[in-house]
Amino acid sequence: MASAPSHTHHEHSGEDLVAAARAALTASGEQWTSMREAVFTELARHERPASAYDIADNLSRERGKRVAPNSIYRILDLFVSNNLALRVESANAFLANTHPGCQHDCIFLVCDECGEASHVDDEEVSRSVRALAKRRDFKAERPVLEIRGLCSACV
Repeated sequence: MASAPSHTHHEHSGEDLVAAARAALTASGEQWTSMREAVFTELARHERPASAYDIADNLSRERGKRVAPNSIYRILDLFVSNNLALRVESANAFLANTHPGCQHDCIFLVCDECGEASHVDDEEVSRSVRALAKRRDFKAERPVLEIRGLCSACV
């Protein structure tokens, strides 16, 4: 992908978000299992980035039996590779992609005080980052930018 595509996104929420994620994953040739649905539903419930341990703990309580974080990590990695989830690298945490299946670069504004992480789509920044990589003979596969600071509620 030479540059970030220019397009608009339909933001999904609730059951519509789960349905969009299911459709995107099955369209990519993957199966939508009950465990994958449970993990995605739990991830989508979080407004702030959630770790695999957060998700495993919540699902363990809900199901009444232990769910291993390693299983959750594998599912989250599948979700990231299929654009159903976004990974906040510095926090090793994840957010549900509210426009599943859309490929775009990850730009996050991460609050060091409350942990809020806002995902920003900015085609100009994406093009600049990819152009910088190209000038250095580097093929950018999945650019992730994280801007750390304080959100408006924590300033």
